[in-house]
This record gives sequence, C-alpha cells and structure tokens, in this order.
Amino acid sequence: MKLYHEVRGCSLAVDIVARELGIDLDLEWVDMASKRLQDGSDYHLVNSKGTVPTLELPNGDRISEGTVIMQYLADLSPERRLLPPHGSIKRLRVLEWMSFVGADLHKGGFMPLFKANTPPEYREIARQYLGRHLTWLDGQLADRTVLVGEDFTIADAHCYTIAMWTAAHDISTEAWPNLTRYLKQIGSRPSVQDAERAAYEQGQARLAATAPGG
Repeated sequence: MKLYHEVRGCSLAVDIVARELGIDLDLEWVDMASKRLQDGSDYHLVNSKGTVPTLELPNGDRISEGTVIMQYLADLSPERRLLPPHGSIKRLRVLEWMSFVGADLHKGGFMPLFKANTPPEYREIARQYLGRHLTWLDGQLADRTVLVGEDFTIADAHCYTIAMWTAAHDISTEAWPNLTRYLKQIGSRPSVQDAERAAYEQGQARLAATAPGG
C-alpha cells in the first residue's frame, strides 16, 4: 500500500499506526505548498481535495481522511488492539477521541495558526480556543497513560501528532504537565520515533534539493 504523506502533516499519525501494526507502507511525499509529488506531477490527480493523507490500496482504490485510514488499517489486524471491537463501548470512546482531536485541536485550533492569511486578531482567538481545549485534555490525562483503557490506540497516534504542533507554534506545554508527560511517553515509542525520523530525513532532503547548488 502507498501512503501519500506530508513532512509536517497530520499524515504522520497514519504512518505511526502502520508501523505499530507492522505494515510496510510505500511513502510518497507530497509538497503541500505546490501540491506536487516527487516526480513533479499534480497531487490533485490522486486526491482532488489536495489534502493528505491518501492511502492507495493494492487494487488501486484510494481512501482519504486520516481518521478513516487509521480505522481501516487497525481493522486489518484486530489482534493488535489499536481499535477495540465493533459494538464495544471502548471502540466508541476511541472514535470519540478521534473526533475531538480532528475537530477541536486540528481544524478549530491549529489550522488558523498555520494559515498565512489568518488575521492577527483571529489568530489570537484561535490560540485562546486551542488553550482551552488543551487545558481540558490535560485534565483528562491526569490519571491516564493512554486515552482509552490500557492499550495504545489510533486515538493516541492522532492526538500525539496534532498536539505536537504546539512546538511548531512556540506554544509551551509547561502549563499542562499531564499533556507534557503524555507526549514524552508516546514519543518514546519505536513506531513514533521511526515515523518522525522518516519525516525528518525527507525534510532534510527537500532542503538540500532547494539549496543553492542543490
């Protein structure tokens, strides 16, 4: 399977999940600024929305939206327990967290900060909105090492990926000690370290290619 991936994008969560499951994905890196693939072709021909991630299946079908892709991958190996069984309350709890992270942290909180055309006054509103939700998340993590039950799930891969964007926006997590602990713990997992290393190396290669004489 092929994952259309971005160096600093939410698609990192999908790569983490795949590595947890022992699924070897072919990573196809997307330059989201130009919407171009490594061969120069238009990414819109792969995903007309122009968003990552996209997962290409062996039969050529493609799935977009990270939350859906992660569910699909987890259900391929239910014995790994990255997503609880259908019909269980724990599965609903995982999906509840996926919705919170996608809507309140990703879209509602961080995305306005990433957009260059966000007005300064709204940028401040977004930071306050994000701060309230990170405070709530910190409270939920007071007596947890993972978001649901005892097992690392797709919700943890998703939450880690998005919450780590605090570093990209110079937002210290010192005010949220439980979140700080959680991010350090999740970040120590081999799957996370390997996925982040792959993204870092691709980022360095991209910088080298665009440097004078590169």
